[in-house]
Order: sequence, then structure tokens, then C-alpha cells
Amino acid sequence: MNKAELTDKLAERTGLAVSKARECIDAIFDSDPAVGLIAAELLAGGKVAISGFGTFEARARKARAGRNPHTGEVLDLPAMRAPAFKAGKPLKETMRGTHPA
Repeated sequence: MNKAELTDKLAERTGLAVSKARECIDAIFDSDPAVGLIAAELLAGGKVAISGFGTFEARARKARAGRNPHTGEVLDLPAMRAPAFKAGKPLKETMRGTHPA
């Protein structure tokens, strides 16, 4: 499912206009921290925990050596913070088919 399909399904499920559904999705998921709530919280050093779904957080990655897969050239990759998602127990159980209905 892409963003447009998610927008349409949200509008259908909630009765919102498609434009309002798009605003809601952008307000939560946009990668621009001035727009997206999750990106803004991660940039500020926090995390976003959605009960029953999972947790978004920024994890520190150490500087390391990488390799260009096309040329084999060794590259120095700098230390950075990277976004990460950890699925919650109910979501994991749903995916396994063991979550109670």
C-alpha cells in the first residue's frame, strides 16, 4: 500500500474528505520535521510509542567502514543517528496469526 492508497482507505474508514485524510497522514508521517510529528520527535531525541503497534526511535550508529558494491572501494561511513521501528507484541502476534480476535 502506498501513501495515496492509505489516504483513500483512511478517508473511507473515517468518513473524512480525502484532502483532510491526506493532511492527517502528512501531519503524522511526513519526513519534514516542520510537518511530521514522528520526524520532529525523533529529531528532538525522543521516541514515539504507539500502544499495540510499536515504537519509532532514533538509534546511534558508530562510524564504520563500508564498501561500494559496484566497485569494491572501501568507504568511511560517518557516525549517524538513524530512524528505527520496533514492532509491539500485539502487532507481532497479529503477523504470526496468534493474536486473539
